[in-house]
Amino acid sequence: MLATLAALDNPHRLRIVAALRTGGRNYVSQLARELGISRPLLHLHLQKLEGAGLVTSQLELSSDGKALNYFEAANFQFALTPDTIAEAVKSLTNNTES
Repeated sequence: MLATLAALDNPHRLRIVAALRTGGRNYVSQLARELGISRPLLHLHLQKLEGAGLVTSQLELSSDGKALNYFEAANFQFALTPDTIAEAVKSLTNNTES
């Protein structure tokens, strides 16, 4: 749950998930142009989203031999309730130094 919340705690990442949900799967260069952000920044955000299981990727070769990494929104549903928070707390360590 914490990884999901952390991944969604950024306006760029929210826009990425929304674009992939409404526009379907897309490759990095095209998605970067559509969102108006750089490819390196988009890659950074896509890695965070993929790590949380919110997007998936698949590397494919184009007809001219270029490798294109396609991303799409994963089918997920997330309910934030007091019960899910109480369950997530069980996975926390007792590190009180931070």
